[in-house]
Amino acid sequence: MNKIKGIVIAAPKSGSGKTTVSLGLLAALKKRGLAVAPFKVGPDFIDPGHHQRITDTISRNLDGWMLSKEYNLECFNKHAGPGTDIAVVEGVMGVYDGYDGKTDAGSTAQMAKWLRLPVILVVDAKSLARSAAALVQGFERFDPDLNFAGVIFNNVGSETHLSYLREALEGNVRMPLLGGLPQNSKITIPERHLGLVTQDDHVLSEEAVTRLADHIDDHIDVDALLSNLPGIEVTTEDTVVKDRGNAIRIGVARDKAFCFYYKDNLELLELFGAEPVYFSPISDKLLPENIRGIYFGGGYPELFSKELAGNKTLRNQIKDKSNQGMPIYGECGGFMYLCEDICDPDKNTYPMTGCFPLKSAMTPKLRSLGYREVTLTTDSILGKQGLTVRGHEFHYSEIINIDDCNIKTVYSVSRGPGKVLKNEGFLSYKTLGSYYHLHFGSRPEAARSFVEACKKHNK
Repeated sequence: MNKIKGIVIAAPKSGSGKTTVSLGLLAALKKRGLAVAPFKVGPDFIDPGHHQRITDTISRNLDGWMLSKEYNLECFNKHAGPGTDIAVVEGVMGVYDGYDGKTDAGSTAQMAKWLRLPVILVVDAKSLARSAAALVQGFERFDPDLNFAGVIFNNVGSETHLSYLREALEGNVRMPLLGGLPQNSKITIPERHLGLVTQDDHVLSEEAVTRLADHIDDHIDVDALLSNLPGIEVTTEDTVVKDRGNAIRIGVARDKAFCFYYKDNLELLELFGAEPVYFSPISDKLLPENIRGIYFGGGYPELFSKELAGNKTLRNQIKDKSNQGMPIYGECGGFMYLCEDICDPDKNTYPMTGCFPLKSAMTPKLRSLGYREVTLTTDSILGKQGLTVRGHEFHYSEIINIDDCNIKTVYSVSRGPGKVLKNEGFLSYKTLGSYYHLHFGSRPEAARSFVEACKKHNK
C-alpha cells in the first residue's frame, strides 16, 4: 500500500476555468518540489499534453463510459503509485454531466467517487454575488456521497467582489472558500476549432509555467489546502517487465499533424509485442525501416495539408504498403490522411495518400461529437466479428463523396446498446480507418489483434 493525497478539479459547466486552475495548481505543486501524478477525466487529448509539460509526468485519461471501473482504478493506482506525493485529476464538463444526461455515468462526480477523492468546485463568478451561494449550496447538497474540499471563484472582479462572495457563502455552505482568481490575460492559452492549441504547437515556456504557479499562489492558500486533504491508500503491483527481444516494429505517425494518442493504446501495443517507432509524415521522406504495420492517430492534418501533400515520396510509399496488405490503422485525422485528398479551411484541396478513394473536407461547424461504441461486423485487423470497442468522435470535417464510392465498411456504430447510428470503419486491403478515436483499454483484444496482424505481415 502507498498513501498519497489527491484532488479532483470540477466545475458547474464547461468554460468555468477548470483547466486554468488545474494547470496553475500543477505548477504550484511542482514548484514546491512535490511529485505530481496528473489525470484527465474524459476523452480529451489536449489538456493531458499541457499537464505533462508542467509536471514532467505523463497525464492519463480516466473515463467512466469508455473504460470499466476496474480499468480506471487500475490505471489510477498504477500511475499514482510509489514516488507520488499528490494526484491531480482535471474533470470534464459540469460536475454531474455524464454521457446520457440521466445519470452521472461518465461524469467527473462518478470518477471522484470511484477514486475516493475530494472535489474542488471552480465557479465562474463573473456577474455573480449572493446568487453564488445558492449555486454552490445546490452542488453541495445534490449528491451526499460526493465530498467537496472547497470552492474557488474564477474571474473575480475585485477584492470587494470577492468579499461579497465570501459573505454570501458564510452560514449557507459547508465547503470552505479557497480563494478567488482575478482575470489574467497573461496566462491564457490560445484556442482553435478542437479546443486549446496543443502542447506540440504551443509549448508552455518556463516563464508561462511560473506565471500559472504565481496566479494560484497569489490567490489560493495551497499549503492550507494540502494540509486539509486526507491521505488515500493506493494499491500498487509490481510492473511486469516485457520481453522486447521478439518485438515487431510498428510505425507511429507523430508530429504536429498527428498528435492525438492515448498513451494506454501505445502501451497496450507494446504489451502484446510491438515496438512503436515514431516518424513524421510532414518531414520524414521515408517510413522507418523494417516496420510491419502503421498507426495514424488523430490531430490536425487540415492545418498542415500543404506540407503533407508536399511529401509525395512518403505518401506514395504508404499507398504502396497499403496495396501490399500491410496492416494500417487510422483514426480521425489519421483517417483523413489515408483518404484521397483534404479540402482545408481555406477551400484549398491537397492530395493525401489515397489508400481510400474518399475525399474529406473541412466544415465551418462541428460535424460530430460524442461517445461511440463500435462493433465489428466482420473479421478485421482489430479483431473478430462481434468484438466491441468504445471510443469518441469529435471533428469538423466530413467525407463528401461517400455515395460515389463502393468501399467496404466493418463497423456498426452506436452510442450504446440499442442506439445504432450508422456503419463506418472503412476497409481497403488491410488498411482500416474511421473518424473514431478508440480506446484499446475498453477492449485490449483490439490491440492484441492489431499486433498479431502485423506479425503475420511479410511472413
